[in-house]
Amino acid sequence: MEKLKELIKKFCNREVISYLIFGVLTTLVNIITSYVFKAFVHLDGNIASTIGIVVSILFAYFTNRKWVFISNAHTLKEKWVEFGKFILGRSFTMVVEIIGVFLLNDVLHSFYGLFSDNIAYLINKSLITIIVIILNFFISKFFAFKKVSKL
Repeated sequence: MEKLKELIKKFCNREVISYLIFGVLTTLVNIITSYVFKAFVHLDGNIASTIGIVVSILFAYFTNRKWVFISNAHTLKEKWVEFGKFILGRSFTMVVEIIGVFLLNDVLHSFYGLFSDNIAYLINKSLITIIVIILNFFISKFFAFKKVSKL
């Protein structure tokens, strides 16, 4: 029981809670944008998903930089390096997401037949997005917004 309390204490800090809040908002930006482009603009699901990812990556950078990881990059060069690392990490998870959505929707046809095509797509997109959120936290914390100690 004591180990569980320590684990909860370790993960219930300002950074994790802020990441969860802005992660939910980023996820909503991603899913809503993707769904709008799929259901109302009638784009292919993979293209709609890609647009949702790009929009949410930009939203995530600015919210994570300012309110989650509280960036210590101050010079223009530091900010560009940080942004480049963030984009590199998110590019990796974007590929994970694109492949995941493709596999669930077009290869496995997950949830198709149980729900309408649009709802099945929404469920599949949401499942892959949860995996991506977890990956993005660790990439942001330990790569993009890693605190550099000044000697």
